[in-house]
Amino acid sequence: MDVELRASDDDRNRVVAELHRHTTAGRLTLDEFSDRVGAVWTSRTLGDLAALTRDLPALPSPAADASPGGDHAGHGRRELLVLFAVAALTLLLLGGFLAVTR
Repeated sequence: MDVELRASDDDRNRVVAELHRHTTAGRLTLDEFSDRVGAVWTSRTLGDLAALTRDLPALPSPAADASPGGDHAGHGRRELLVLFAVAALTLLLLGGFLAVTR
């Protein structure tokens, strides 16, 4: 990486996302996150951006989080299906109760 190359908005967005992930992991406070994000948007070069994350460990890529071993989307769909089934059962029981008590 040539540290003197001009940074693009995509480069800045990538660094902000990385800083956000470090903040959610507890490595940065909200004040530190805010300060660094402010510096991201004033950075001109890739070297300036790299300096903002130099003291943070490398994170696995977001694509690695969505690997077949970590099927988070499928798990979320199952939870939603269970929630829907519980809601439908509750409505059926409530309807039955109202029909019996009238």
